[in-house]
Amino acid sequence: MGRILAIDYGQKRVGLAVTDSLKIIATNLTTVSSRDIFEYLKNYIQKEDVELFVVGLAKKMDNTESSSMRFIKPFADKLKKTFSQIPVDMYDERFTSKLAFQTMIDGGLRKKNRQNKALIDSVSATILLQDYLEYLKLRKK
Repeated sequence: MGRILAIDYGQKRVGLAVTDSLKIIATNLTTVSSRDIFEYLKNYIQKEDVELFVVGLAKKMDNTESSSMRFIKPFADKLKKTFSQIPVDMYDERFTSKLAFQTMIDGGLRKKNRQNKALIDSVSATILLQDYLEYLKLRKK
């Protein structure tokens, strides 16, 4: 069984999370520089079976697209073309960064570590993916 890989795309960094092979739980994978993401994904896919990419869909509170979608859409299009054998699903990422930050506080992470934006990005991707898994469960009911 393949894994689902979540991508929290940003102009500088990309947070990544992945499910276990049974697609039960999301786990923080890493953070990669935006310019290196396709090389990283190419190498990762050679080692692991990925059956779906979930890309964070940046929306505002009024449900319109945020300004960062002008970077996310071209990334998602290139992702679809580069890895045409793997479907891409866009999923609402609102509040994932805030939830990631709060999760780090609740986990007792020191202030200096909470300022690590790469960590916030990968935790955001994990929250995005876990939320997506919950959505899939609800959709099956």
